[in-house]
Amino acid sequence: MTPIFKATCQSGKLVFDDREALSRYILNLKDGPVEVIIRRARAQRSLSQNSYYWGVVIPLLAEYCGYDEPDEMHDALKQRFLSAPIEHGLTRIRSTSHLTTTEFTDYIEKCRKLAAELGVYIPDPGEAA
Repeated sequence: MTPIFKATCQSGKLVFDDREALSRYILNLKDGPVEVIIRRARAQRSLSQNSYYWGVVIPLLAEYCGYDEPDEMHDALKQRFLSAPIEHGLTRIRSTSHLTTTEFTDYIEKCRKLAAELGVYIPDPGEAA
């Protein structure tokens, strides 16, 4: 897995959160070409969103749909809402761990809408606490 080094842009300069870790990583690279990608940081899904999804949404839907394992329900929901066709008749399914907080909120709402269509009540996050 390729590491990601976090930084902040300040007055046209990059200030790395852990400059020593970046330096150690660079020292261990073999000589040759490398790629450097700089992009605006995105807010990933929050821990509270993740807890609500795995602790409320997944169990209620899994019970109704007859899935024995939470991961089975999770995979079915990803297949339904996070898949997109790619070349050669294949499908790419996005990981929820790569969704932003906004994207994850939209995904959860799609799951809740599906549940409502099936007659399964899923409480709002505030109600579930």
